Amino acid sequence: MTSINAIINRQFLRWELERKEAQERQHERPQPAPIVTISRQTGSRGSYFGSRLAQRLNYQRLHRQVIDEICESSGYRKRIIESLDEKFRSEIENIADSIFTGQSVDYSDYIRHLGHVILSMSRLGGVIVMGRGANFILGPKNGFHIRVVCPREKRIENLIKYTYNTNNEASTEIDSSDSDRKHFIKNLYGSDIDDSCSYDLVMNSALIDVEEMVEIAQAAIQAKVNKLAWLDHDLV
Repeated sequence: MTSINAIINRQFLRWELERKEAQERQHERPQPAPIVTISRQTGSRGSYFGSRLAQRLNYQRLHRQVIDEICESSGYRKRIIESLDEKFRSEIENIADSIFTGQSVDYSDYIRHLGHVILSMSRLGGVIVMGRGANFILGPKNGFHIRVVCPREKRIENLIKYTYNTNNEASTEIDSSDSDRKHFIKNLYGSDIDDSCSYDLVMNSALIDVEEMVEIAQAAIQAKVNKLAWLDHDLV
């Protein structure tokens, strides 16, 4: 398995090469590929879907441990901020702070860093962020936000097939994970993780093959990119 540090360094190298190429062409960095966020229920095969979508888009999939490592490392945080243009660097702290204002959370360094890191990634683009409530940080007009759901019985079946040996183990894991994720989103963002209006696309994986889900998501991402480009042009 690829190490967390290897994943992070590979993505930073990609961002740095893109910035260097733009500078060599002597023009501003082109519009980045849209960031994609994926929220998923345990056992829904959302993680595998994220990996397949990343391959299709030529993105890198960043799971929770990768995001946490970047948030907790001053070196990585410095690198990601330095990858941004000057204008966005000056705006990012105010944007991040406004997200959590008024929420009943322990405003720890991690929470502040999480906002900065996700917003920075959205500016750099070309990644899929798994979890961490990234869609609530970015909002509807910044990135493409997906939620993968599945009936509980099917999720138990999936966990038994791929992870656990017994129905009881799978059931316990699903109940614990659902509770933890719901509490995390409510406590941090004051939002409901199951609110479908917080996502661009909600897919039930029970009767849709993962490869078909990838096709649907790719088409929907492009449709939103086109729509936002049209709206931006219309406002000019």
